[in-house]
Amino acid sequence: MSTQRVALWDNARFGAIALMVAGHTLTKMVGENDAAFTLYVFIYAFHVPVFVAVSGYFTKGTVPDDKRIRSIFTDIVVPYIIFEVIWSVVLFFFNGNFRLDLTRASWTLWFLLALAIWRIVLPYLVALKYPLLISIVISLVAGYFPIDQTFSAARVLGFLPFFVFGWQLREWNLGERWMALCSQSVMRWRILALAVMASIVVFIALNIPFLREVQIRSFITYDSGYATFGYDQWWAGLGRLATMLVAAAMIMAFLILIPREQTWFTQFGQATMYVYLLHTFVLYPLRENGVLDGERPLWYILLAVILSFGLTVVLSTKPVVKLFKPLVQPNLDWLFVTPRDLRN
Repeated sequence: MSTQRVALWDNARFGAIALMVAGHTLTKMVGENDAAFTLYVFIYAFHVPVFVAVSGYFTKGTVPDDKRIRSIFTDIVVPYIIFEVIWSVVLFFFNGNFRLDLTRASWTLWFLLALAIWRIVLPYLVALKYPLLISIVISLVAGYFPIDQTFSAARVLGFLPFFVFGWQLREWNLGERWMALCSQSVMRWRILALAVMASIVVFIALNIPFLREVQIRSFITYDSGYATFGYDQWWAGLGRLATMLVAAAMIMAFLILIPREQTWFTQFGQATMYVYLLHTFVLYPLRENGVLDGERPLWYILLAVILSFGLTVVLSTKPVVKLFKPLVQPNLDWLFVTPRDLRN
């Protein structure tokens, strides 16, 4: 029996992946440009957390059955291996060095490794009392250790609370309760959500020197221990906790602002994995050739963000999905035993 898709979540997926592409477009243009810095910090403060949270929302906290175990292989592990091999070839073409190390993900592929681990770990974590609180403690404590990016460990532990947060939102039935609200109540919540987002943008814009000094970019990426960017004090974890709480507020504001009904981009929310895996092959050569690198005027930065949105739409279209489906969603039925095989 097929499950009807909910427009809200497809809209949220598309919005999250569009922000991700925009963030990757901006990364090398930040420098000393205050406008780019403001936009970058705003996006990076929540664009990965919201993507992780939405993934957690659709992950069951029960022991996985055969179907879910297969999906980890077909939807995550095999595409990860395929694209790691492709990236090894691409990097060889650009820098002449061939390196294939499946334990250390290339650029954005860390998310696939992390997603596989989160899906495996979640049933065991939610079997404990207060799984969200425990995941927060794990993330905060992990920052005190020199954990590297082998198997994306630093990010797996750092972003873990957002995955559990997404699962928790479903346990609280917040999605259903939100969809059931009347239009008047929705409008009030959206005004509040807009105020939250606007306040954060203003705060960033008015405190750029301070945010640069505290190295906010290192905190919001969750990819290294505190000591690696100069925080060896006992209270360093409070910086991560603060960014985590802000991200949680922004996740909720983002989901509140997302349309609940069908829109022109709802269909594109079903192809986020294609955008995620393919957009880097467009951005990487542009970054390496200086098009998306260095100090740029405001109009250039805004144009790059607009074009990144266009790229997100293009990579979500049916022709692209059809062309790259063998790589992103390979048919691996031949790899698994059937229920009849198991009985024999």
